Amino acid sequence: MGGRQRPTIKTVAARAGVGRTTVSRVINGSELVSEKARAAVLAAIAELQYVPNSVARGLVTSKTNSVALVIPESESRLGSEPYFSAVIRGVSAALAETRTQLQLVLVRDQGERDQLTESVAERRVDGVLLVSVHEHDPLPGLLEDLGLPTVLAGRRGPGESLAHVHSDNTGGAAAAVRHLLSRGRSKVATITGPLDMDVARSRLQGWREALTEAARPAGEELVAAGDFTEAGGGIAMRSLLEQVPDLDAVFVASDVMAAGAMVELRRAGRRIPDDVAVVGFDDSIIARHSSPPLTTVRQPVEEIGSTIAHLLLEEINDSEAPRRHVVLPTQLVVRDSS
Repeated sequence: MGGRQRPTIKTVAARAGVGRTTVSRVINGSELVSEKARAAVLAAIAELQYVPNSVARGLVTSKTNSVALVIPESESRLGSEPYFSAVIRGVSAALAETRTQLQLVLVRDQGERDQLTESVAERRVDGVLLVSVHEHDPLPGLLEDLGLPTVLAGRRGPGESLAHVHSDNTGGAAAAVRHLLSRGRSKVATITGPLDMDVARSRLQGWREALTEAARPAGEELVAAGDFTEAGGGIAMRSLLEQVPDLDAVFVASDVMAAGAMVELRRAGRRIPDDVAVVGFDDSIIARHSSPPLTTVRQPVEEIGSTIAHLLLEEINDSEAPRRHVVLPTQLVVRDSS
């Protein structure tokens, strides 16, 4: 028989009667823990003779030379959304210049979130890149509590405290709507992304700002919520056609949803762009290959990937470095759908 298995954060948490996150916070000296919980965790650590991996290796202050790219989405979303592959390409290209390994981590449920927390608490990575940020996702706050260098692609909201990079979503959406108005369209609807995401709220804001400045209607009946999937775009388009049968244009918050919306418009017998003009957002491969080719707002997705990687390396190499907030420009690309 071999020796006793080395205790883990999980066994410490079980012994102390707390969650793994609490153990991680105690180990990292976070103040967000009650004295009672801290005492229970410290007692369990002593009793089990638990030593975090990094300490055991005598590497408390040295580096693992690896970072995690965390995507809190399903594999199907990862595979069907060109945005993710473009971000990954940008991150990989930036890290290729260094000797930093990239770990891709999908977080689909609580078990995988706990696993990530443990990995972070034991400092198995030097930093985290988080893509696809939802407003109430506990991950950004957790990573901040653990004191690990973290950079977001996107943000939880305008007051985001962590370093982050995003496109000019509001400006890009407004440019799309101004383009539709310049083509003589008068009833411009929109399909949004999930409204618990700042990217979706910002694009909706751009739609509203452009219509308001042109004194055009921007009522709630012209808004349908989507989910950044092709099927979601189709469902939202159907709903808009029921609510506003005489709409003559739609700004869709992603190319993937725009593809679904165009299928639904054709099914309803509407010609694109003669009856209804369509503009998307991203300028992904889908835009170039849709029928007709899609007018869209180009955002520099690979550059978002490379920029978050560079910002993370800065934070890893200098813990005193200020957390930077970077907004990258967008550009309207006019094709046949408008």
